Amino acid sequence: MASKNTSLRPQAETSAWNIYGRLLRYLKPYVFWFCLSVVGYIVYACANVMYSHVMEKLVAAIESDDAAARWWVPTQIVIATLLRGAGMFVGGYFMAKVAFNVVNDLRVQVFNHMTHLPVSAFDARPSGHMISLITYNINGVTVAATDALKKGIREGATVIGLLAWLFYLDWKLTLMFLSVAPIMGLLVTKVAKRLRRLSSKVQDSVGDITQVSSEMINGYKVMRTFGGEAYEQQRFTQASKKNYAQNMKIVITSAANAPVMHLLIAVSMSLLIYAALSFMQLESTAAFIGYITAVGLIVTPIRQLGEVAPMILKGVAAADSVFTLLDEAPEADTGTRTLGRVKGEVEFRDVSFRYPSQERAALSHFNLRVEPGKVVALVGKSGSGKSTLVNLLPRFYDPRSGDILLDSVSIRELRLANLREQIALVNQQVVLFEGSVADNIAYGRREHVSAEQIKQAADLAFVTEFVQNLPQGFDTLIGEGGARLSGGQRQRIAIARAILKDAPILILDEATSALDNESEHMIQAALESVMKGRTTFVVAHRLSTIERADLIVVMADGEIVEQGTHQALLALNGHYARLHSRQFDDDSER
Repeated sequence: MASKNTSLRPQAETSAWNIYGRLLRYLKPYVFWFCLSVVGYIVYACANVMYSHVMEKLVAAIESDDAAARWWVPTQIVIATLLRGAGMFVGGYFMAKVAFNVVNDLRVQVFNHMTHLPVSAFDARPSGHMISLITYNINGVTVAATDALKKGIREGATVIGLLAWLFYLDWKLTLMFLSVAPIMGLLVTKVAKRLRRLSSKVQDSVGDITQVSSEMINGYKVMRTFGGEAYEQQRFTQASKKNYAQNMKIVITSAANAPVMHLLIAVSMSLLIYAALSFMQLESTAAFIGYITAVGLIVTPIRQLGEVAPMILKGVAAADSVFTLLDEAPEADTGTRTLGRVKGEVEFRDVSFRYPSQERAALSHFNLRVEPGKVVALVGKSGSGKSTLVNLLPRFYDPRSGDILLDSVSIRELRLANLREQIALVNQQVVLFEGSVADNIAYGRREHVSAEQIKQAADLAFVTEFVQNLPQGFDTLIGEGGARLSGGQRQRIAIARAILKDAPILILDEATSALDNESEHMIQAALESVMKGRTTFVVAHRLSTIERADLIVVMADGEIVEQGTHQALLALNGHYARLHSRQFDDDSER
């Protein structure tokens, strides 16, 4: 079930302008294009000022009946229009080029940073919210980086140019016109703060929608089997209604802002016209028309400038969640040593571990030494700590206390990449990626292995047996998550991937769980060949898969309760014997 997520929000309120300033630092590589855009908008602003001057000349020409003005005034209008259009194109094109490059850089940086986050960061967040951050939230940054910046520069340059012209024409009237500016500024500030809060809530609601959709799509078979259609429809409707409600609050706030701004500007213009007609001494009708035209031209830019701050604050709310994630520390890689291919001696020395969200320890003072090339089977009830133990070896998590040694070297001293190069993993949740069979077998090393090496690994894992019946053989696309393959076929591809890596340590976490009996016997024969000369940890509930292990470790509540060979443990008539007897009875009943 999608849960409310606040982990992407900052712990303390960060200044909106500090966040926006950080976002603008991404402009640095594109400063040349940015400057070209500014030049374009300055030309656009100058053309607007030119319009008001042309109107003054037009009225003067009408009053004087100047024949030359019949040609010159229309020509000026055409020139002003051409300049205005050219400025708008240059400014808009290069600003968009800058903005979308910034968004692209930010999206790639976020994705790359996610690939280096610790496992705990993924455990703490629903996957839907993580996906929403890359898609929706970063798209929200476009509003601040594109529309707001473009509108702010374009309309800002226009307002500055027209204000300068208005002050030049009559500074007293202009000051009167600007008398409502403080009220407008207060309104913009209030609206902007509310929009930022609402935008954060919209992002959370989009994350909920993504989460519910992802769970339904990935679990559609379970949904249909257990009749969960109505339940999922209700969940999605609630998430969608929440998103609708938050968006409507934004619409109401923005829609109410515009009429109030219009009213303030209209009051200001009315006072201006009244003062001009009642008290001010105007040089000519043409001058008055030119002035009023400039005032009319400045109204729209001022109104649109009032929309810039809310737009920025909405984008800032999106950027805030993005920067919060970027500020999270990547997976700690404190190791300094690099080993060649290790022998495979592994020792767990007084290891204890507890998950942050749980009170009970998953492992408690665990001690185990494994000789190179030996096969160790870990058995026990669910929750006994088997998978936790093998997850500590590649340092997906670090022990709370104790140490793990690889060839007598603490794994904390090794660089993560070097440590993980020594380990191949096949877990019970098979992960395949969009691409071909060959791409998935050679995942992470596609450029370094040949087609022949891929085929050899596929032969050992009995992948070739079903691949030869596929339309394009090893080049056949398998769909998202291997959707076009059976569970057993997906498992065999994962095993082939581990075989191809040829690591000295092999972890098989329920590696045969998705196979039928015939496939399991085939894979078991292949694995026994592959495990020779490699230190292998086998986690299995089906005890028939680990009877020939060199050492069987029976775990309960994060501790070792028994260890020995299959025959020795049966002779003890303890935990292992009871597990074996119970499973044997279950198999007999089948």
